[in-house]
Amino acid sequence: MSINSIKSMRLSNQALGSLMLALQKSLLEQSDITEVLKEFEFVNTEEGLWIKNPPTVKFNYADEQEETE
Repeated sequence: MSINSIKSMRLSNQALGSLMLALQKSLLEQSDITEVLKEFEFVNTEEGLWIKNPPTVKFNYADEQEETE
């Protein structure tokens, strides 16, 4: 395979946001980010690569309010 035959791709804003969420989630949970990254399913679009299964981050606002009071 020659370098000329390799197609370059870029991350879309959605994919970049998904990567940032994965990083924040791993930092909050003090977990390994590689497992989340391995599960990403990419789709090539005109805007760049999209992630079909972005991570979700959930917060318990009730706990946060109790700690600040």
